[in-house]
Amino acid sequence: MKKKIAIVYGGYSSEYKISEKSARTIYDALDRELYEPFMVEVSRKSWHVVLKGGSVSPIDKNKFTFLWNEVETNFDLIIITIHGTPGEDGRLQSYFDMLQMPYINSPVFGSALTYNKWACNSFLRAFGIATSKAILIRKGESPNPIEIADEIGFPCFIKPNGAGSSFGISKVKTLMEMPEAIAKAFEEDDEVVVEAAVLGREITCGLYATKNELVALPTTEIISHNEFFDYGAKYNGESAEITPADISDELAKRIQDTSKAIYRRLGLKGLARIDFIVKEDETPVLIEVNTNPGMSEQSIVPQQIIASGKELKNVLTEIIDTLG
Repeated sequence: MKKKIAIVYGGYSSEYKISEKSARTIYDALDRELYEPFMVEVSRKSWHVVLKGGSVSPIDKNKFTFLWNEVETNFDLIIITIHGTPGEDGRLQSYFDMLQMPYINSPVFGSALTYNKWACNSFLRAFGIATSKAILIRKGESPNPIEIADEIGFPCFIKPNGAGSSFGISKVKTLMEMPEAIAKAFEEDDEVVVEAAVLGREITCGLYATKNELVALPTTEIISHNEFFDYGAKYNGESAEITPADISDELAKRIQDTSKAIYRRLGLKGLARIDFIVKEDETPVLIEVNTNPGMSEQSIVPQQIIASGKELKNVLTEIIDTLG
């Protein structure tokens, strides 16, 4: 019997459309000889399975089942491709844990911690991972731009603490720009991070675990045509992404080894992507950890899989096989 796999996409944030593209890539790549995939939309309006022909079947949230040919149908496995809440912050993982339904994504702790950028970097700093200096602002507080500037300096990045795809992020160079940038970030989340900009090259590394090993994929250098790797650079072709990155073998291995250490320290599973700024002295400084990296055709991890000489179909099968 083929395993019925729910590819869960959508979510409650601005990343809905990106999530749908990621889900479609995985849906198309799954080995049809082994699996029977279903696209499952989770939004504030509806949870439902998208059936062939475009019809939908509502999800019974008590059991995460649906009617298929008038028969109540269970899934054997879940793949969460939601970027943002509730799929990247551990909420859906908690739900599936309570239902005792297996999923290939990172578990609750790793998902929740990495979604909170400030908490994650603070946690990893205690284990010797280099991170940028940052402060956290919560909604309702009255931040003093002068005090923030004195502590963090310019330029700095102001971004939502729990959002991705560069929504709500600004690069700030002056005091005058700071209030508007903070307000923009608060449109996406109730917490905002102000982070010192680190000068260097942006390098990212994808990873995934099999039954036998933790695989670090070839690194990618991101060269944005904009001020930074914003939404346009990520999804509208306004950047150059060089895979493998044009760096020494020694530096590539250091980034891969650091990425593996972070992956293990956070107890991650499935696919992940870890982003760094590499300073002039070749120190990798952590930017953030992505437990549900983008998987659209424009996304970095699929490019890295191709550069490694592998196919996404086989990588997904290797990851699914870790569940037995």
